Amino acid sequence: MRLSTLASAAMIAALAGCAAVPPASQPLAAQQAPIEQRARNVIFFLGDGMGLNTLTAARIFHAGEEGELTIDRLPESAFVKTFSNDAMVTDSAAGMAAYMTGVKQNNGVVSMSFGTRSVAPGKDANGNALVSKCENGSPATTLLELARSRGMALGVVTNTSVTDATPASSYGHACHRKLETDLAAMLVPGGAGYNSALGARGLDVLFGGGTQFFTPFARGGKRADNRDLLAELGQQGFRVVADTAGLNALGVNPRQPAIGLFAPNHMDYDATRDGAKQPSLTEMTRKAIDLLAPHAGNQGKGFFLVVEGGLIDHALHATLGKRALQETVSYNAAMQAALDKMEALDPGLKNTLIVATADHDHTLLLNGYTVRTGKTTPTNPGVLGLVRNLDGTPKLDREGRPFTIIGFGTGENRINGPRASQPALTDELVTRDDYHQEAVVRTRTGAETHGGADVYLGAAGAGAELFRGTIDNTRVFSLIKTAAGL
Repeated sequence: MRLSTLASAAMIAALAGCAAVPPASQPLAAQQAPIEQRARNVIFFLGDGMGLNTLTAARIFHAGEEGELTIDRLPESAFVKTFSNDAMVTDSAAGMAAYMTGVKQNNGVVSMSFGTRSVAPGKDANGNALVSKCENGSPATTLLELARSRGMALGVVTNTSVTDATPASSYGHACHRKLETDLAAMLVPGGAGYNSALGARGLDVLFGGGTQFFTPFARGGKRADNRDLLAELGQQGFRVVADTAGLNALGVNPRQPAIGLFAPNHMDYDATRDGAKQPSLTEMTRKAIDLLAPHAGNQGKGFFLVVEGGLIDHALHATLGKRALQETVSYNAAMQAALDKMEALDPGLKNTLIVATADHDHTLLLNGYTVRTGKTTPTNPGVLGLVRNLDGTPKLDREGRPFTIIGFGTGENRINGPRASQPALTDELVTRDDYHQEAVVRTRTGAETHGGADVYLGAAGAGAELFRGTIDNTRVFSLIKTAAGL
């Protein structure tokens, strides 16, 4: 073959290769997979507040510097920008709603149209700020609503109240995240305030806390309208359970949805919960998949499940580093359980997409050049301990005082005056369950702030290859929509 012929062949091959790669201006969402390759099932994991520093610290806490968490093993990854419509640092409502709707939200807004203003609720007859004063905006369609329109089964699992901002953003709409009695009513088919976009039967599975928002005020709840929403759900055919035994007793019945509420408001930290009263996040996730599994096969239309590890965020706001890492490990265990179950149901995840990420960062820090610690054990403080030199002696600050590996940018424990005025820190003290790490800027108790850094996203299964690079949080919506053909 002559040289010119070789050159022509090379040019043709190069042009063909270029044609196979969409131009940079073409949205990834336009790269539709053939219908038979789209995800029939989607599980979206959300570690609330699980920023990169928290994720790193939890990895070291659980498995040492060279170890791995489940999210580390997901084959596809991206970094996600989390700013909201009106703030550099998002809250959970705007953060999760961006994932669920693809719409940039103002902080405090739950899955509404672009530009909806967050309007604080008024007080009801009992003095609780639960009365809607929404004056603007309209509902923005969520992924769960799109999934329902395709006939998919729906599930939501959380260890916070099911009406909290993150889970609510998947199924509800409100101009303010504290309208939790309204959000609860959106879950009751046939009742006043029901979100009809969830279809005639509503969610198929709902597990978490929050009974007070379903219960009349006269019976210890928050509802001024005297509706007993759990009774109404029972009348609509829901199986209603309130403890771990009840959860375990739920059998597979695709025609009978299930709701389990295991605490008046948020559930307890995994390390402190009463296992007889409150199931773990892993137990709730396993049961949710069991109940949704009949919809996953070739005869079903699939399912969409949202799982939130919400107490990571609560522990970080309280600057309880140990609890935050324990909760991240609990979230990790639930993710591994889901992967194991779905691999058994759908080998190779050929019909299943699993996405795991966070809605926002926090101000947790990993300080100072410490020697490698390995994982935390009863005899090794690990990442919870003091910063140490190679010879094991504590590193000292300018005032000659030891300091911890984990700290916070904001938080309640800021020393008044010189650190030398306080007793020197010890590993025994700083590894206690209730130790609040020191902060640079003092806030009121329990009010450590979110951070504005990008968060990590991992994905596996059908359509996971769409997730790459640095993307906006609203982009996650369109990529899941594309992968699932919604």
